[in-house]
Amino acid sequence: MRVHVIDERNRYLYVEQLDEHHRLRDQIYIGEKKWQALKSTDGREYDQFDLPDAIYLLALADNGSVAGGTRLLRSTGPTLLSEVFPHLADVRPFQRGPDILEWTRFFVAPRYREEHRLCRAGGLVSAAMIEFCLTTGVRQLNAVGETYWMPRISTLGWRPRPLGLPIEHEGLSICAWTIEPSESALRSTLRAYDLEKIDLIWEQRTVRHAPAKPNERLLM
Repeated sequence: MRVHVIDERNRYLYVEQLDEHHRLRDQIYIGEKKWQALKSTDGREYDQFDLPDAIYLLALADNGSVAGGTRLLRSTGPTLLSEVFPHLADVRPFQRGPDILEWTRFFVAPRYREEHRLCRAGGLVSAAMIEFCLTTGVRQLNAVGETYWMPRISTLGWRPRPLGLPIEHEGLSICAWTIEPSESALRSTLRAYDLEKIDLIWEQRTVRHAPAKPNERLLM
């Protein structure tokens, strides 16, 4: 199982995997979580932030099936925090910039979940996201999510900083926070999931935590 970076430049290579990812999002967020604000289109969940410049990190099994994934949005454009939940940043304002992304839509496919232990697929995606940020020069992640995520990611050494107090939204407690990707956060995540390293697959080449060349940086 390896994590693939999918952006506007190589999306054509992952048409089937992206379609499966949207079907899984429908199954998880609409089917399991019952998020009423989301809409399904032919059994696939899309929202207004699945834009051409969105970045997807997908963990693919050896047979090509999607085991888990997440989406990263450029903070310089419309995001969940800026367009839907800006009021969650009522204590500390959120920042925007070319080196800041918003983290959304983290999931693990039901068949790859593991009971009574940390899920390997989830760990791969989590570590890959930190690795991706370090490799491409992302200094901060903004996020909106259910409040229970705060203590969960704190145990990984991510040190989330809340932007405001939690609120009740459609029966859920949600809040906004920021994360500063770091080498220590990557190491602690790898340890937590008993992983040795993360190899990001991007445009059919492997990135082994080496700085991108100037003309390859995602955020320029």
